[in-house]
Amino acid sequence: MKKTLIVAAVAASFATAANAQSSVTLYGLIDAGFSYVNNEAAPNTAKGSAAAFRLSSGNLNGSRWGLRGTEDLGGGMKAIFTLESGFSMGNGQALQGQNGSASGTEFGRQAFAGISTAQFGTVTLGRQYDSVVDYLAPLTANGSWGGTYFSHPFDNDNTQNSFRVNNSVKYQSANYSGLTFGGLYGFSNQAGGFANNRAYSAGAQYANGPLKIAAAYLQLQNPGANNAGGAVTDNGAAATVLTKLVGASVETQRTYGAGASYAVGPLTVGGAWTQSRFQFVAGDSTARFNNYEVNARYALTPALALGAAYTYTDVKGYTTGPDNNGHEKFHQFGLQTDYALSKRTDIYAEGVVQLAKQGAEAQVYGTNANSVHGNQVVVTTGIRHRF
Repeated sequence: MKKTLIVAAVAASFATAANAQSSVTLYGLIDAGFSYVNNEAAPNTAKGSAAAFRLSSGNLNGSRWGLRGTEDLGGGMKAIFTLESGFSMGNGQALQGQNGSASGTEFGRQAFAGISTAQFGTVTLGRQYDSVVDYLAPLTANGSWGGTYFSHPFDNDNTQNSFRVNNSVKYQSANYSGLTFGGLYGFSNQAGGFANNRAYSAGAQYANGPLKIAAAYLQLQNPGANNAGGAVTDNGAAATVLTKLVGASVETQRTYGAGASYAVGPLTVGGAWTQSRFQFVAGDSTARFNNYEVNARYALTPALALGAAYTYTDVKGYTTGPDNNGHEKFHQFGLQTDYALSKRTDIYAEGVVQLAKQGAEAQVYGTNANSVHGNQVVVTTGIRHRF
């Protein structure tokens, strides 16, 4: 009897130790509210556009749920994984659709596994964010506090992570006195087409007290073109949107940029510049987007914050209107107020105005359609809960 009790006690102690060395966490975010858009394309109306009132999901951050796990392998080494799925609060539909599919993938936001060490960094394999998202986007308004509607036109620089990279291997360094860096390579996975729909990126960020500086580079080759199993297949990617508008497939996308922010007490000010170059297959035509952003956020109290951002986007080569001579301009202004009800729940209200010049049609990223006019206004309010 005593031996049985001893064996049971030892087994229980081993089970406890095993549980202490590994864990799986369920987490998520829910963002839902109401949005008003002053005009969207409406072919069945006399004016060709109309106002829209809708219950909306993901106004600031995409709603998602996920599983995150770690296992302590000893010697400062851990095995890690993340499986994350996006969804719409309006109808429960999965998001991050691929190849024109609206139904999305099971873990469309992220799906990866790898090894992490405290000294040398982390290596992961799967469907992941690129270096622009990891290092540069947090210094933009849309990539931090502003959310979806603050994104640059078409999310041309992917600071809103409108696409992820499939078949990718990624390295992220440890923190070396405030310096972090990393890179990613997404394979085409196609026999005889090593470069047909592949992606690669690199980036770095330095944080020292109130100062943050970051830079990143991203290149896509034949994104989504005749290789549905390649690196980039999300139908929300700027390359996919521009393919539909221009009528020619994007052969190459190159995006690079830099940004900085500085905090003074409750005030944080920042700025970012990005350039995205799109090379189209037909006619050897190109499009070049230069985005110049300034942003600021002020914490009136520990619970209440105000934010503002302005982005000027200069576009050359891409045309939608008859009078722009291959040159379009976008001015975008955004204001936001956010109030924390608790550490996990907050309510918000924001407005974004986009003015398109020289024949361009305005479309705030995240709306359902372009305005058919030179301006579009979005006003939204909602609640966000993290778990």
